[in-house]
Amino acid sequence: MDERAPLHNRFSVSGLRFVVLLGGAVACVVVGLIISANLQMSPRSEAQDHVNSAQFAAYPVVEKNGEFESPFVSVVEKVQDAVVNVSARSENRQTPWFFHDWGGYSVSSGSGFFFRDDGYVLTNNHVVKNARDLLVRTAAGYEYDAKLIGSDPQTDLAVLKIEPQEKVTAIPFGNSDALKVGDWAIAIGNPFPQQGLDRTVTVGVISAKGRNNLGFGDETPQYQNYIQTDASINPGNSGGPLLNLRGECIGVNSAIYGPNGTSVGIGFAIPINIARAVIPDLIATGNVTRGWLGVWLSPAGVTERDAKRLGLAAVKGVKIDSTFPGSPASQAGILEGDVIVEFNSNEVEDQSQFSSLVATVRHDQTVPITLVRDGKRLDLEVTLADREKAMASLPAAARNRTATPQTWLGMELANFTPDMARQIGIKHIDGVYVMRVYPGSQADRASIGEGTIIMQVNNEAVASVSDLNLVARRIPDDVRIPLIVQEPDGSIARKMIRP
Repeated sequence: MDERAPLHNRFSVSGLRFVVLLGGAVACVVVGLIISANLQMSPRSEAQDHVNSAQFAAYPVVEKNGEFESPFVSVVEKVQDAVVNVSARSENRQTPWFFHDWGGYSVSSGSGFFFRDDGYVLTNNHVVKNARDLLVRTAAGYEYDAKLIGSDPQTDLAVLKIEPQEKVTAIPFGNSDALKVGDWAIAIGNPFPQQGLDRTVTVGVISAKGRNNLGFGDETPQYQNYIQTDASINPGNSGGPLLNLRGECIGVNSAIYGPNGTSVGIGFAIPINIARAVIPDLIATGNVTRGWLGVWLSPAGVTERDAKRLGLAAVKGVKIDSTFPGSPASQAGILEGDVIVEFNSNEVEDQSQFSSLVATVRHDQTVPITLVRDGKRLDLEVTLADREKAMASLPAAARNRTATPQTWLGMELANFTPDMARQIGIKHIDGVYVMRVYPGSQADRASIGEGTIIMQVNNEAVASVSDLNLVARRIPDDVRIPLIVQEPDGSIARKMIRP
């Protein structure tokens, strides 16, 4: 049995299982009441008071009218009315998270929240994708037809608009860049609206920042910089807010990692600063205009040797392989071999995070960059170009090479995304795209060419570079590895490659 737990960003629930579990819980409560009614409860002791004091010390509490109260209470009271249920009716839409099927139409449910008091709602793109009709249900029970203002599959965000006939509570945005691992996090959403369990609150901490290279099938966002939290993000929470203790939204709940779509304390939220960057374009035009720097990144990344040679504080940053002639990077004076360590006042961790940072800056915006060259830090400013226009002017081979590659056995690899398939003009399949093959490498000797799509490694399916890396790590050295690939001409072939 494959012990890996699949990633899920869609949610489902069995009504029968829910009823059974609910009945069991009620039975337990009844038995507990019967037992407690027949037992002599002992009076409180000093030892018990000491234990309770220790519990208060372990969890954040505030004093209100002489009583101790969780600080989460005031946050929830302030923002819960801003959280809405989003229902999307789609024609013949068969996804794991729909809960009704009416005459060939599937009605799916997710979450969202008001971020402006004039009726603008933020949610996930995957909640509203392909919807014919959208319905927003507010905390007061009012239902409104909603208009899709704009959506961005590459960040999995969407903006809806209703014409409210009631006073709207809006959630202010916080600063997701200021988050620290260990900060408190509060998630609110509609986990099981079909059972009337809307606006459920869960609490946890920020478990990690900058999570990327996560795969969600065809709907995998290209730009990933996820916040990870152990606050349970239950089925249907997609699009709901992740909040800090000030009641500010710091992220948009989007996905969970767990078996069969269940929450096991590994949830992901889109940082709200990414939403800040795309919302103006979504409202203005319905689409997002992204910034473009114009660099090729070294496929090997920043190595430990690079860090020692350049005097870096850590093995972080991105190494420039080369720049496009006439690009913003070239005009700003960025050179081959430079290591960018800060971009737009954000510390650069790795290639995936860097790509997200660049893509969420609007074109024509000037941002600061800090790089290390020959052991010296240099501060530059660069004005980004329009990515869509720049990419359209490039040949297909150059466009493909701008994806963030990783190397394996002499190949530069990238996730084969639907966007890449459209650019190349071929049908999208799950797999890993071979962007470049080094002459004389293992891949070259195995007759693997550029444009090949790797579908299986060692008889295991791979849908992303992270899948491939996971499989490759389990393969012993000096063992010939079977690959199933789609050749550049579209034919399926079996290859054997030796590490």
